[in-house]
Amino acid sequence: FREHDVDPSSIDYVLLCTQTPDYPLPTTACLLQERLGLRQSVGAIDFNQGCSGFVYGVSLAEGLICSGAVNRVLLITAETYSKYIHETDRSLRTIFSDAAVATLIDATAQPTLRGFQFGTDGSGADTLLATAGGARPECDAHKPRHRKRWPSDLYMDGPSLINFTVGAVPLLVNQVLESASLAADDIDLYLMHQATWKMLDLLQQRLGLDDDHLPIRLKDVGNTVSSTIPILIQQLRDEGRVRPDRQNMLVGFGVGWSWAGCVWQDSWSA
Repeated sequence: FREHDVDPSSIDYVLLCTQTPDYPLPTTACLLQERLGLRQSVGAIDFNQGCSGFVYGVSLAEGLICSGAVNRVLLITAETYSKYIHETDRSLRTIFSDAAVATLIDATAQPTLRGFQFGTDGSGADTLLATAGGARPECDAHKPRHRKRWPSDLYMDGPSLINFTVGAVPLLVNQVLESASLAADDIDLYLMHQATWKMLDLLQQRLGLDDDHLPIRLKDVGNTVSSTIPILIQQLRDEGRVRPDRQNMLVGFGVGWSWAGCVWQDSWSA
């Protein structure tokens, strides 16, 4: 709000993507309405989507705006996976970090989003799993498919997630291109969820892309779950890599299993 001189009273809707809400209830987006001083006529909901959450959130905001119901949507992605990870767990502590990002999506901007495609496969739910705090009885809860090595509340089956990703993402990329009537060469940057270096390196190889077109920017921030794509966008803006005359693809994938993609053209100006 301060950096871009945004009046909080101009916000019509708050979308909060988080897998670490303050409480099971009430919805944390309602708490944000009060904390941010937004008007009481604002809409406010949480959604729990994780790694694909930014693209899902952008699609929800776009739908609200295109319906004519709202003009300005505040999309917030916020994760504190450290709450789930035990301090001795060297496998997960080297991957995940905490972050939050606020993205303003405005009806006055030129249309910059198209070609949305989505995917869901709940058979992979047990490959990235946190059962603590849920309402399902312990005896009925999903169990990790392999024995847990570390005493964290979060469990991850990395090899299964990699296998899922290298199968689903190239197909998704082709579906987005077809939906947007574009060829692969029409895309300047493939902005992927920053999961792990190994996973992104495999996607570069599978898609025949280099770092100039599928950038990997994990060194300083790690995997911030739903916030990786907007952090990546800001990093590339700072490098002068995101240009308003170029088309880019946003691709989120992971926990759920869930995946989503779209074509995006930057309309932001400093």
